[in-house]
Amino acid sequence: MNTYLLQTLQTLGVVLISTLLAYIVGVPLGILLNTSSKDGIRPNKALNFILGLIINIVRSIPCLIIIVIALPLTRSVFGRGTGAWYVLIIPLFLSSFAYVARVVEQSLAEVDKGVVEAARSMGASDFQIISKVLLKESRSSLIMGIAVTLISIIGYTSFAYDFAGGGLISHIYSIYKNNPSNYLSQGSFWATLVLLIVLVQVIQQSGLYIAKKLDRRN
Repeated sequence: MNTYLLQTLQTLGVVLISTLLAYIVGVPLGILLNTSSKDGIRPNKALNFILGLIINIVRSIPCLIIIVIALPLTRSVFGRGTGAWYVLIIPLFLSSFAYVARVVEQSLAEVDKGVVEAARSMGASDFQIISKVLLKESRSSLIMGIAVTLISIIGYTSFAYDFAGGGLISHIYSIYKNNPSNYLSQGSFWATLVLLIVLVQVIQQSGLYIAKKLDRRN
């Protein structure tokens, strides 16, 4: 398989799977953070404090440290901790779900309180308010959050080189390591960098396009 295609597929694989897992965990947490807040539909100071504390602690740990801490779990799940693109899935998920929770919380907080109150006055249940008002009204912001999360996790894959995990950023760094004196004259260095930039731009612009399409204010 072509090297550039292989590195791109490895990057996409680890990023997409990690992001999916992060959203499976992060979305419910973000909803709980929002609904249990002082201005939420079900204020709960204790729950909000505990969730917020856990999320803040996780977000305070650098990604590289999480990768190291998660090595035993990675080995137990995949049978190895290094040497394959998928070994970063678990640590990147652990590094990202707390960020996703905050993104979701903030997106829901932007929903007009008047819309929520109107739904409440018509007898909507908490579940209906969450699913048909909060999530629906904030979908544009949530889509942008997904794009930002994807780009952030692509950045996290820079640690793949240290664990022989592959991917575009790891490949760029390996070119430098193999050609420390003339890496800037290597065509493969610039070709991979351009491919990485294109990938990020596609994600960013796609997120902007979809978000604008879903934004009712436009």
